[in-house]
Amino acid sequence: MNINEQQLILAIETSCDETAMAVIKNGREILSNVVASQIESHKRFGGVVPEIASRHHIEQITVVLEETLKQANITMEDVDAIAVTEGPGLVGALLIGVSAAKALAFAHQKPLIGIHHIAGHIYANRLIKEFEFPLLSLVVSGGHTELILMNEHGQFDVIGETRDDAAGEAYDKVAKTLKLPYPGGPQIDRLAQDGEEVFQFTRALINEDTYDFSFSGLKTAVMNTLHNAEQREEEISPEDMAASFQASVVDVLVTKTYRAVKEFGVKQLMVAGGVAANQGLRRALDKKFAEEDVEVLIPPLHLCTDNAAMIGAAASIAYEEGHRAELDLNANPSLRLEKYMKRSVRKS
Repeated sequence: MNINEQQLILAIETSCDETAMAVIKNGREILSNVVASQIESHKRFGGVVPEIASRHHIEQITVVLEETLKQANITMEDVDAIAVTEGPGLVGALLIGVSAAKALAFAHQKPLIGIHHIAGHIYANRLIKEFEFPLLSLVVSGGHTELILMNEHGQFDVIGETRDDAAGEAYDKVAKTLKLPYPGGPQIDRLAQDGEEVFQFTRALINEDTYDFSFSGLKTAVMNTLHNAEQREEEISPEDMAASFQASVVDVLVTKTYRAVKEFGVKQLMVAGGVAANQGLRRALDKKFAEEDVEVLIPPLHLCTDNAAMIGAAASIAYEEGHRAELDLNANPSLRLEKYMKRSVRKS
């Protein structure tokens, strides 16, 4: 891209329960970032209902597109490329976004770019600060807990991942057991601020020679503790339970991340995904790395949860490197991060 040229990417994100679109200029400037949330619709069910999510995406996609272009003060003719989350995620939800992107690309004769959802979360950090390699990303969300090493743009080496429940998934399940409203993660975080670590829960794999994570045992331990207390007619403070659970999760995340930073000698550590909004995790990371020679990047709260600006930021690099998708692009709910940029693609 010529330094005097302006690159505008229209990005679409519909991997779960947010219908989101954004316009990103030159990979780092947000011209618009619109998110239509479905939380109120799913709250009464205690979690996301895939069919309802897909229906809402259909209802909102055109409205969100119009608002996105309006806020950016552009038309489709100004757009250089259309990017969309192709996976992972809920297949029905992904299909709405992919179908809309392909229709727009065909109708306006624009290049189409498929983006991995987690790559988007990582590149949300580039909207704040330019990357310096090598870097390490701690991805913590409802479906993912991973440590990802990057030595250059578009190259992802997953050095650790969850063996069972992801951290965000464990948060939601514990919150449901505590009868907290959906979404449960922020509720646990809020309660934890007023509680004490009364229960010493397990720190699975924390001292083992692996960067993998496991939170299923912790989730089960919390649920068993609550169930046993209920059987004995004992009361447990929700605040103390939240604080004890969160202390275990944060301890594991921070300890493994610190070890990886030391081993790989990275210049930057970035946190990505919805759980990056967790205040307990943010404080623990700031404290752990306060004296270390590594820059810690954590996006602002509105860029931690699902949004399309992050998809546009990731797409900017893919666009510059010549990656293009054909109109047979399909939703891929189990798309692997390590393979998505290495698959066979047409170069422009």
